Amino acid sequence: MENILNSMVIPFVKNVALAIVVLLVGLAVIRRIGAFVGKQVERSKMDDTLKPFMMSLVEGILKVLLVISVIGILGVDIASFVAILAAAGFAVGLAFQGSLSNFAGGVLLLIVRPIKVGDYIEANGFSGTVEAIHILNTTLKTPDNKVIYIPNGQLSNTSITNYSVKEIRRVDWTFGVGYEQDGEKVKSVLTDIVNAHPLVLKDPEAFIRMSNHGASAVDFTVRAWVNAADYWTVYFDIIETVKARFDQEEISIPYPQMDIHMDK
Repeated sequence: MENILNSMVIPFVKNVALAIVVLLVGLAVIRRIGAFVGKQVERSKMDDTLKPFMMSLVEGILKVLLVISVIGILGVDIASFVAILAAAGFAVGLAFQGSLSNFAGGVLLLIVRPIKVGDYIEANGFSGTVEAIHILNTTLKTPDNKVIYIPNGQLSNTSITNYSVKEIRRVDWTFGVGYEQDGEKVKSVLTDIVNAHPLVLKDPEAFIRMSNHGASAVDFTVRAWVNAADYWTVYFDIIETVKARFDQEEISIPYPQMDIHMDK
């Protein structure tokens, strides 16, 4: 009995202990290698969009090799282990279907390049700036500094609105004035405001026309082209300037009508 313990249990315990040590040391080494590779990738001239994907891929491969090494130390025949995985391939495929889909989606995003790091996009009901495209997911940073993780599989199979692809964008406004106001005067004031803004492009030319007869106001649509980076600056500047000029020119802005329901 003692011989059996010595010949089976003790070697097994040694193998388990060695496997644990190799696993812990291996994870520490992988972290260091990942940090080193990360620094080298950051210093390289590689596209910023590819950098996080490559770092995630390197760490993933190293972890897979570490797991295979630990399995070998435990005494499991690697060939047999691979054969078992192959025999259970269907079940494994189903279990990792989502992950494989996300990996394939990440590769597709990098090949087709509908987005890149730094782009402001809207997809899957979320919007934000692309921070990184990893192996399995893409991270977005929202304007209020939240981080959103979208699986690559979903992102590669959904409609994406990319606000950063084109260098220029169109800004649209609608301003309502009272029916008693002179339409030509309103158009002239709006034209002066838009043309005077230093960030509004002269080509394409701005569009300013009466666009709707509302219940309590006449609406004027204003459309101007700006560099993409200046979109929100121009948007808010024009709104503030229009209010100030309308007050100065005594152009009335009707209050919105409110429905008042009284209980009988």
